[in-house]
Amino acid sequence: MKKNRWLLVGGSLSLVAALLHLAIIWGGPGWYRAFGAGEQMALMAEQGSSYPAQMTGVIAFVLASWGLYGFAGAGLLPRMPFMRIALVLISVVYVLRGLLGIPAVLWADQPYFAELAQNMTFMAVSSAVCLLLGVCYAVGTWQVWPRIKKRGGSDIPVY
Repeated sequence: MKKNRWLLVGGSLSLVAALLHLAIIWGGPGWYRAFGAGEQMALMAEQGSSYPAQMTGVIAFVLASWGLYGFAGAGLLPRMPFMRIALVLISVVYVLRGLLGIPAVLWADQPYFAELAQNMTFMAVSSAVCLLLGVCYAVGTWQVWPRIKKRGGSDIPVY
């Protein structure tokens, strides 16, 4: 069976993003600053707070989970729970982040967003990457939708 390239790319990029978030934890305050986490997160990391690592770890876990859903949808891994809804929601979150990230930081009256607005290169790159990921998941999900059957309240892929 031919694997779905769109979901393979989406899953791979999601896993790369998860690994990058783990590298940020390891890299410390300078990496938090360089990758747009904000000065407050970098300062907390400098002061030895576990909060930045915990939050970044949660993000890494979510991104890794999304990567696994991409691989499962592509037919590389066995089915995962709620496959249909998960792939749709992953697509939607990535597309919305890609499309609304820049407008949010420009129009929202919030200190962290104001800080992000000072780093539009980061916002443009991260928004483009998120939009690419959203398109990969959306197109891939659309292509495999007929092979993902819903039975008994759970989604079961049929390859």
